[in-house]
Amino acid sequence: MKNIKLILIAAVVLGATAFTQAQTKKSIDTATSSIKWTGKKVLGSHEGTINFSEGYLEMDGEKLSGGIFTVDMTSMQVTDLKAGKGKEKLEGHLTSDDFFGIASHPTANLIIKSVKGTSKGYTATGDLTIKGHTETITFDLTMDGNSMLTSLKVDRTKYGIQYGSGSFFDGLGDKTISDNFELDILLKF
Repeated sequence: MKNIKLILIAAVVLGATAFTQAQTKKSIDTATSSIKWTGKKVLGSHEGTINFSEGYLEMDGEKLSGGIFTVDMTSMQVTDLKAGKGKEKLEGHLTSDDFFGIASHPTANLIIKSVKGTSKGYTATGDLTIKGHTETITFDLTMDGNSMLTSLKVDRTKYGIQYGSGSFFDGLGDKTISDNFELDILLKF
């Protein structure tokens, strides 16, 4: 009986050790990972970039199981306008309290809470925090070697960003800004 107990204890310890060894964190390379954003309005759109400050993917063996990412909102750049031709003005407005309020909210965060495998990669659900507001989002991810790709559509009004929104203000006409902005994300690890 004593031997059976010892064997069971050893099996539990070895099983727990094997399980924890399979769990790994892969840090993203913030220098080569990228976020490209697109914001649309009635008469056009603007594009730009923001950078990750840190992040990692949680892996269970070779399978994605979670992740945590922090975005440096102070790195926001407009890439479709040139210096002296509206670039600085738009960047100033986007970083102001009308939009992302980076003086009070210099980072945004995504915590992936659950992941399901699909035929093309993964469907992930997580909590996205922008400007102090947290909302649950679901998105698809594809993995290719040491990189992962995803595209997100984010409704800015859920994060307290209502400036120029036709959902909240009447009479904006051609000055209406879409509630949704798009993020194309490349993670390198």
